[in-house]
Amino acid sequence: MLKTMIRNGALATVLAIGSLGVASGAMAQTMPMVGGAPMDPAMTIPENASKASNLTTLVAAVKAAGLAETLSGPGPFTVFAPTNAAFEKLPAGTVETLVKPENKAMLTKILTYHVVPAKATSEAAMKMIKDDGGKHMVKTVAGEELTLAMKGDKLTVIDAKGNVATVTQADVMQKNGVVHVIDTVLMPK
Repeated sequence: MLKTMIRNGALATVLAIGSLGVASGAMAQTMPMVGGAPMDPAMTIPENASKASNLTTLVAAVKAAGLAETLSGPGPFTVFAPTNAAFEKLPAGTVETLVKPENKAMLTKILTYHVVPAKATSEAAMKMIKDDGGKHMVKTVAGEELTLAMKGDKLTVIDAKGNVATVTQADVMQKNGVVHVIDTVLMPK
């Protein structure tokens, strides 16, 4: 059922984007690519995420939680965006359960745990980590903290349960913030 929702949502997104027009070839080449799609820095976080083939589960979850409008707002936001593969690492049935209307509050808490109400580039995050002796705490929109750290030259995000997400693509600039693509879903307390 979720895969059908995602496919239908992706098709609607493709149709909607098609009606808006396509960036010129030269312009698309200068934009970072996420999930095979150019990320236009003049577009909002949900507008760009809806084009990325590797973020369809996240986009479906954001819509189910009713957060698309919020994340389209002025921000600024820093979003740690889990890929489809990150969601697939969760126990079987977790995503399908979370997108049910009766679980909207829990889904919202998990998704807002991936959002920091500030615009933090990887360079700024790494400086804060260094200045704080190897770890830096950030407060999320959900009200709980994430821990930013480094593993070698990779930026990592540690959740309240000790799960570690690695930033696989940093600094995808958006009209209302920045997105860092991650390989693990972060879970609040």
